[in-house]
Amino acid sequence: MNKNSVLGWAALIMIIIGLALVGLAAFKYNEVAGWGFGTVGIGFFAIAWVFNALKGRV
Repeated sequence: MNKNSVLGWAALIMIIIGLALVGLAAFKYNEVAGWGFGTVGIGFFAIAWVFNALKGRV
């Protein structure tokens, strides 16, 4: 497994976790905690985007 495939798997796992966190924010937590879960989920998407951008350059 080379560096590019590791970054690809890491990006995929982070997208799945981000979707789970945004789903928790949307459907389970309707209070203030939902805003925190949603924000962290969007942060996971941003980090996955950076991993995907680094995939061909490392």
